[in-house]
Amino acid sequence: MKNLDKYRGCLIGGAAGDALGYAVEFLDELSIFKRYGKKGIIEYDLVDGIAQISDDTQMSLFTANGLLLGTTTGMTSGIMKTYPEYIACCYKDWLQTQNNSYPLKEKTFDSWLVHIPELFSRRAPGDTCLTAIEDGANGTIDNSINDSKGCGGIMRVAPIGLYFEGKNGTNDEIDRIGAETAAITHGHELGYIPAAAFVHIIHLVSHNDNITLLNAVLDAKEALLRQFAGKKHLNEQIKLIDTAIALSKENIDDLEAIGELGEGWVAEETLAIAIYCSLKYVNDFDKALIASVNHSGDSDSTGAVTGNILGAHLGLKGIPQKYLEHLELKNAIIELADDLYKDYKMAEYDPYDKEIWEQKYVYKTYQPNYKKMMEDNI
Repeated sequence: MKNLDKYRGCLIGGAAGDALGYAVEFLDELSIFKRYGKKGIIEYDLVDGIAQISDDTQMSLFTANGLLLGTTTGMTSGIMKTYPEYIACCYKDWLQTQNNSYPLKEKTFDSWLVHIPELFSRRAPGDTCLTAIEDGANGTIDNSINDSKGCGGIMRVAPIGLYFEGKNGTNDEIDRIGAETAAITHGHELGYIPAAAFVHIIHLVSHNDNITLLNAVLDAKEALLRQFAGKKHLNEQIKLIDTAIALSKENIDDLEAIGELGEGWVAEETLAIAIYCSLKYVNDFDKALIASVNHSGDSDSTGAVTGNILGAHLGLKGIPQKYLEHLELKNAIIELADDLYKDYKMAEYDPYDKEIWEQKYVYKTYQPNYKKMMEDNI
C-alpha cells in the first residue's frame, strides 16, 4: 500500500542524515566531540543558513529521475530499456553538474535536475563514481568495471525501494534493480549486494504498515541468501547484518557498537551501521540519526542510509522539525518523492499536471525556483 508520508519521509530522512553527517564526514570521533561537545553533532552545522547535502542526496535525486524517465519513456514510446540504463543516463547528467557551471551549454539532457543551480556544487563526490561515470557508466553485475565496494553504490538507491510498490515486479526483481544500479559504478560483490538488501528493506517498510523493521531486515537477509547464493563474499555481509541486529539488542555504547561494525567507507559496513542505529532507536529518528553520524567514518553516508530507512519506516511525520528547517533543496526532495508516489498517470492528470510531467520527463525543460520557494517559506 502506497503512503505519501513514507515516500517523503524516506527521501527527506536520507537527506537529513546526509546533511547532519556531511559536516563531520572527514573528522575522527575525538575531533567531532571536541568541536561539538560531549554529545557530538546533534543539529545541523549551517553554511550561510543552509544545511548542505552531499553527493549522496544529489545522486539519490538523479536515481529517482532515472526511474521516472524510464517509465515515462516506455509509456509514451512503447520502447523501454532497463531501469538501470535510464538511471545511468541521469548519472551522466549529475556528472555534468560536478564538472561544469550552471547553466550547461549542452542542450540535450536526460534529467530536468540539470536546471537546478544548487545542484552544481561539488560535495565530496566519490572518486569511484566520478571515474566510472566518466568512463561510460556501463558497469553491470555480470560485467563489472572495477573491484570497488565503496559506499557510493548503496547510498543512492533508496528511491528504487520506494518506487516499485511490488506491482511492477517481484521483490527479487526489485532488489536486482538496486544491485544493478550500484554495479553501474561499483563492481565488487560487496559493492552491490548491500544495495540489494537496502532496497529490500526500504521496499518492505514503506509499503507495509504491518511489518516490523526487524522483520524487514531479517527478510532482506533471507533474500540475499536466496538471490546471491554462491557469491564469494556473501557471508561477510550476512555476518555483519547478524552482528548489527545482535548489537542493537544490547545495552552498549553506540560508538563501541559501531566500532565493531566498521566505519562505513565500504558498503557492507554502511548498511550494517544503518541497521544497528535504525533497530536500536526504531521509534526515535533523532537518536538514530545522531548515533549514525558521530563516529570516525563516512558519517554522511551512514547518516543518509539510516535516515532513509527510518524515514520510510516512520514517515515524514516521525522526523523532528529541526531536520526540515534549513535543509538544502527540501522542496526538490519532496517534489521527487511526490513524483515517485504519483508515478506516470498522464491520462488521469488535469492539463496542468500533464504539462508539468511532460516538462520533467519528456522534454526535460522544467525549471523550478527552489531558492525563491525557500525564501517564501513555501
